[in-house]
Amino acid sequence: MNAYTARVLEELKTRNAHESEFLQAATEILESLSPVFDKRPELEAAGLLERFVEPERVILFRVPWVDDQGKTRVNRGYRVQFNSAIGPYKGGLRLHPSVNLSILKFLGFEQVLKNSLTGLPIGGGKGGSDFDPKGKSDREVMAFCQSFMTELYRHIGQDTDVPAGDIGTGAREIGYLYGQYKRLTGLYEGVLTGKGLTYGGSLARTQATGYGLCYFVKNMVEANGKTVQGKTVLVSGSGNVAIYAVEKITQMGAKVVAMSDSNGYIYDPNGIHLDVVKQIKEVERGRIKEYAARVPGSEYHEGCKGIWSLKCDIALPCATQNELDAEGAKALVANGCFAVGEGANMPSTLEATELFLQNGVLFAPGKAANAGGVAVSALEMSQNSQRLSWTFQEVDDKLKDIMKGIFDKCAEAAATYGDKPTNYVVGANVAGFLKVADAMMAQGVV
Repeated sequence: MNAYTARVLEELKTRNAHESEFLQAATEILESLSPVFDKRPELEAAGLLERFVEPERVILFRVPWVDDQGKTRVNRGYRVQFNSAIGPYKGGLRLHPSVNLSILKFLGFEQVLKNSLTGLPIGGGKGGSDFDPKGKSDREVMAFCQSFMTELYRHIGQDTDVPAGDIGTGAREIGYLYGQYKRLTGLYEGVLTGKGLTYGGSLARTQATGYGLCYFVKNMVEANGKTVQGKTVLVSGSGNVAIYAVEKITQMGAKVVAMSDSNGYIYDPNGIHLDVVKQIKEVERGRIKEYAARVPGSEYHEGCKGIWSLKCDIALPCATQNELDAEGAKALVANGCFAVGEGANMPSTLEATELFLQNGVLFAPGKAANAGGVAVSALEMSQNSQRLSWTFQEVDDKLKDIMKGIFDKCAEAAATYGDKPTNYVVGANVAGFLKVADAMMAQGVV
């Protein structure tokens, strides 16, 4: 590793010793960026990397709300505004008990590069709370969201910071958050994305992350002389990203044979019946194991990590960070998997990623492969600014072009800076970084 990047990484580890997720992301990114500083010594002279790894602002606040029994509850709220060199902060709000500063800094750091790769003028940020919407009534979720926005509204705006949905933050939560923002400010503006279609949302936003993942994977495998058509696919997760990745990869001619949730996974050798999954997960908010009771010939297995032991050609981890470890990676390699596309944020551990690269598996890192969601969020911002609403096909066509552009940037940077032209991890990190770095250099020490 370049001496400069090694020094900054060690300083970062000392300063953030207890933030394991953030340090994992920083280690992968900085190792990839090492060749850049060999070729661009002026970046070191400007202290660029020291500024790049530190968020511009971290906001931490309490969120008091009253439950249905009249008891006052208190959660922690966060917003990490990581980098605004190329545009207003943009990134989701995660509502989940696991949320802490380390996770949000890792997500915000990745978001900076992801947003840069889209080619759209958006910076990177992330936020959320350790509030768990599962099992809460609509009134309780509304009470929490209104309290959360009562503090957050001071720090966001359509030209400042534009949050979106994430794990635990769907259409219901976005609606409550937007209503409170409008109530507090008197402004009807595109301050949140993922809004409902009746109040400024964009068609294709629901499908965007899953569809975009498949567009990226298709570009990647075809650039390497392979095809998606006729291939067997594993998709972890059964939330929004996973469901629409299954939908699109199936439309491309592949067969998805497994999906999962946090309890276990289903295996259907005849191909997943997505209408059944949608009914269970989107309508009934049930568990994936119910699929096996409804579809003859399918199986349910406890333990979600077992999904990676199944034979496949392509694997799409779409659940959560670090779900795919070295053991899972070894099983996929042994079973002939030739491509992995990350639909979630950092779903593969560093060890798993290294195993894929060492064994010639085509690997699409999340910051590139799952950028479709934020890309369409930025398109939603454009529609809001112009007071326009584009058709589904118009948005989908733009998404295809954006994902093709992201792959091309990754491939070009991998060929220039990587140890091999198919190292898209290096390609994504370098391509995303260079745009942000050049903007930071142009704007001086800020």
